[in-house]
Amino acid sequence: MKINFKDLIVYEGDHYIVINKPPFVASLADRNAPVNIQQLAKAYDENLSVCHRLDKDTSGCLLIAKNADAYRHASIQFEKRTIKKVYHAVSNGLHEFRAHQVDAPILALPNGTAKVDRREGKAAQTVFTTQETYRNHSLIECMPVTGRMHQIRVHLAMEKAPLVHDELYRGASLFLSQIKRNFKLKKDTDERPLIKRFALHAMSLRFDNMVEPILVEAPYPKDFAVLVKQLRKYKF
Repeated sequence: MKINFKDLIVYEGDHYIVINKPPFVASLADRNAPVNIQQLAKAYDENLSVCHRLDKDTSGCLLIAKNADAYRHASIQFEKRTIKKVYHAVSNGLHEFRAHQVDAPILALPNGTAKVDRREGKAAQTVFTTQETYRNHSLIECMPVTGRMHQIRVHLAMEKAPLVHDELYRGASLFLSQIKRNFKLKKDTDERPLIKRFALHAMSLRFDNMVEPILVEAPYPKDFAVLVKQLRKYKF
């Protein structure tokens, strides 16, 4: 997959860049990934540094510092939790969350997964608000207060609202045949899921760009947009 870093930029100021990270691309160096955002950023400008990470399959807002002072300033904001992140998720099941806060410690496991563990886990809080409901699925706004590994995915699974196509946390895949009546598959073909990754998108970042507080938003990538469009189309 050939990626032009410049095409990913949704905001650029004197001190920071925010990109709309595509899915299936690692944020930082990963021995299992041939390319990562940090590598692309350095090729664009050797002074750039990725300030945080999104899971490889997660798309959306990723903050990148243009110099060492900006990187330190971002690190302090993340440490003090003054950077506000909003994600959109499509979950299995119908859920009516209204600023529902989940406060459940998360423990990262050696196998690359995480779980709620109230004895050994680290403090983790996420606020969920339902944006739309469909026939058997929900579009949910997720606001993580903390930043633990797989936090949104683990907390939604705990609430019996696992992400669509999230195999690690028992989130079922979604096929058009499940939502479209009288759907007919072409002969001798296998039906593919509407989205081939877990359905999570980092929608916005609110942060201090060393001049003023700003809000940056990243539009849905094609696969997430198609998923939501089909759910809306065949809602009834």
